[in-house]
Amino acid sequence: MNTKKNYSKSFSLLTSLFFMWGFITVMNDILINTFKGVFDLTPTQRALIQFSFFGAFFIISLIYYLISSSSGKDPINKIGYKNGMAISLLICGIGCISFFGSAHLNSYYSFLISLFILASGVTLLQICANPYATILGNKGSESSRLNLAQGFNSLGTTLGPIVGTILIYKVFSTGELNAFSISKTYLAYGIIFVVLALVVKFSNMPSFQNTEKIESGGGVFKHRQLTLGILAIFFYVGSEVAIGSWIVEYLKDDTIVGMTEENASYFLSFFWGGLMIGRLMASYALNVELTKRKKYFSMAIVGLIVFFGIYLVTGIKMHEGSFAFHPVPFGNIAMYLAFIALCFVAFILGEGKASKSLVIFSVINFILLTIALLAKGQLAFIVIISTGLFFSIGWTNIFSLAINNLGKYTSQGSSLLVMAVVGGAILPMIQSVIIEKVNVQTSFIIPIIGMLYLIFYGISGYKSNEILK
Repeated sequence: MNTKKNYSKSFSLLTSLFFMWGFITVMNDILINTFKGVFDLTPTQRALIQFSFFGAFFIISLIYYLISSSSGKDPINKIGYKNGMAISLLICGIGCISFFGSAHLNSYYSFLISLFILASGVTLLQICANPYATILGNKGSESSRLNLAQGFNSLGTTLGPIVGTILIYKVFSTGELNAFSISKTYLAYGIIFVVLALVVKFSNMPSFQNTEKIESGGGVFKHRQLTLGILAIFFYVGSEVAIGSWIVEYLKDDTIVGMTEENASYFLSFFWGGLMIGRLMASYALNVELTKRKKYFSMAIVGLIVFFGIYLVTGIKMHEGSFAFHPVPFGNIAMYLAFIALCFVAFILGEGKASKSLVIFSVINFILLTIALLAKGQLAFIVIISTGLFFSIGWTNIFSLAINNLGKYTSQGSSLLVMAVVGGAILPMIQSVIIEKVNVQTSFIIPIIGMLYLIFYGISGYKSNEILK
């Protein structure tokens, strides 16, 4: 059976789901700055946005794990991946639409509840969609396929800040920023999620239902690569979200770069766009069906195309009710191409090995973040937005290393790894305290600590008990 042919339409629909949860997740970075103007919040209060969103990942994933470990039945396996994704999308839609009610209450904490509902749907969507991407195709190309799907997730995180900024500040704004410009934006997103839920439900996507009884109890924690991998996901997601959350604050600071909030929000797309570039390059680098020559050529081309795509899209601005093209001077962003070239070299040095690549990419980000901790002006600007390139392979590499050889514990292990996404709630919160007590630049010590742990995991932490014996 030609699985590539049979599954191509299903995989295309699946990538749209990856796109949407990336798109809606990165909107939190816009909300952190937007809610400040609406409700006059402190950095710690603003950090509750990420805390509410990623806190849902911990709570929902923990509930999921407890159900599966106590009953020995995996809920997604029972209802099927297709139905699981449809239900997840519907919950996302309900969460987005509830923003409209929160606006009428004019309550910041009501908005946080809406975010929690939305994030609950995103959590379940991740539990369904990540393993589904590995199943939906030929054996041996699972990593390449997951990186390609994650590339579309990063497309969502790249376009999210641009679209969100335009909708909130221009399209739905009545001249003065208020809660209703936010709620109308999320109402539109909610309608899209509901439509997607219906499309998935009535599509021909295979369900992949599995009635096999899984292992109950806590035996999953005996696997060293998983337990240390849970911490790796915690630090990876926490560090990535911490930078995404406070990069606008960093770029706005007059003592560092001194940009306007609107311009800083546009450059947020280069940070998230870096993840897209890296993941799409990885989809070629890890494709076992391609020759080295085709891999390198494809990686170079996709890197250049996506870079110029981001440059052109971020140049589209809305002025006096109409769109105009006002890109930043190319010289201000040209150095980003050098970091794309460095990313290309990092893939070659990684030799397609998950652990080795994780170490190389994390070492580079450790260096870039250390420079960002000390530098000012153009250097500080270019290194901080370039870190996204080297976060790109973190999720897929850690995930694959952590669940390697888990056997009957794979399903439980996957839910625990998704639970560790709570790092995105905790590390930005810790960073907000440093911002309040010291300053925003010093706060970037937090993702630096995260990179140190990822380097450890790539060198030693991923090794199973059997390997160490």
